[in-house]
Amino acid sequence: MSAEARDEPAGHRFARRAAVASMVGAVFEWYDFYLYGIATALVFNKVFFTALDPAAGQLAAFATYAVGFVARPLGAVFAGQIADRHGRRRVLILSLVVMGVVTTLVGVLPTYGQVGVAAPAALVFLRLVQGLAAGGEQGGAAVFMVEHSGARQRGLWGSLATSGAGLGLLCASGAFFLLQHFVSTADIMAGAWRIPFLVSPVLIVVGLVIRAKVPEPEVFARTQEVNQTRPHVLVDLLRNHRRPLVLGIGLRISQTTASYFYTVFSVYYVGVVLGKSSSAGSASVAVSSALSLISAPLWGVVSDRAGRRRWYLFGAVGSALFLVPFFLLVDTRSPVLIGVGVVFGLNVFHDAMSAPQPAWLSELFPTEVRGSGVGMSYQIGAVLGGGILPLVAAFLLMAGSDRPWLIVAYFGALSALTTTAACLAPETGAEALEPLERAV
Repeated sequence: MSAEARDEPAGHRFARRAAVASMVGAVFEWYDFYLYGIATALVFNKVFFTALDPAAGQLAAFATYAVGFVARPLGAVFAGQIADRHGRRRVLILSLVVMGVVTTLVGVLPTYGQVGVAAPAALVFLRLVQGLAAGGEQGGAAVFMVEHSGARQRGLWGSLATSGAGLGLLCASGAFFLLQHFVSTADIMAGAWRIPFLVSPVLIVVGLVIRAKVPEPEVFARTQEVNQTRPHVLVDLLRNHRRPLVLGIGLRISQTTASYFYTVFSVYYVGVVLGKSSSAGSASVAVSSALSLISAPLWGVVSDRAGRRRWYLFGAVGSALFLVPFFLLVDTRSPVLIGVGVVFGLNVFHDAMSAPQPAWLSELFPTEVRGSGVGMSYQIGAVLGGGILPLVAAFLLMAGSDRPWLIVAYFGALSALTTTAACLAPETGAEALEPLERAV
């Protein structure tokens, strides 16, 4: 029996269950992560940083938000060691519990007016822990789902991790929309903002029940006994698998740059063009998040049938070339055309990269270091790409006298890195995920 044939039964047996477990868990966990971001923009500067003037308070609130991104690579390293030595499911359960506990604690945290400087200090600490959990979740969910999938369906099932994150964003924004629609601003500031956070324990319990019913992937189980006796998984990864790690980071850079450009910076830019009160940018992102439930699986299927590299290159090159038309669409000041620009940028070009990404990154690494390799690729690439994108883009916009062409050049340079990585990475679609069998 061929290696590929041996890889298929486990995927067919548990792929749907693993997909549901990973996607539902991702929805709930990213709901928590995005909920913090929305509350940062709307509430936290007024309840945790009241000793500062409004502008400084907003900057301080966003600084606590950034702490979570700094912590994510550390979370990926820690979680990867556990995943490769003790099991993928253990990491997914641990990250879900930690995220749920942290979100609940934020919901009951006393304000600055109640305990003084201890309130923002506790908020920063909780955000740090939340970032560690998110760093373990993203790569862990991707590997768990892909390892349970059949060789010819890994792009499809892996793409659901992307859909789960998008749905989590949609749920978080929806929760605050309902809160703002039915509750007065005074009541929100008085404590009603805590309600979406306190829903988290119920969601986490549901996610845990679903994830606990899915066994470890068979391809990992065949290496687990060996991995538990190997104390230096990270050393092995850095010493023997540097090439796939560098390629994985490179594949991630342009995708995460596009993600944060359209979901964060474009909302700011639309506000600059149309006025700070305009909701056209955030509404476009919400529509795109909903559409990703369809577009991401479609791109996953395309990558299964036509290969990872071809369409990944389409996304990386297309997202860079589309930036000029996007800015021209926004400059028309038409909310409809702005929405068209965001949808094309995210659902066409971005999703062409993000949907096959879990499968391609997982296929680059052998099983014994896959959890660590995929997790570090995700989070280091995120820091180098999207993590600094909003700050750099805002600076370049000011340097260009509010014209976006320096941003276009910067985006193009990052896309060139991903294009190079995609050209150098092997085409791995439909290959077996056998342990210790191949080196990249």
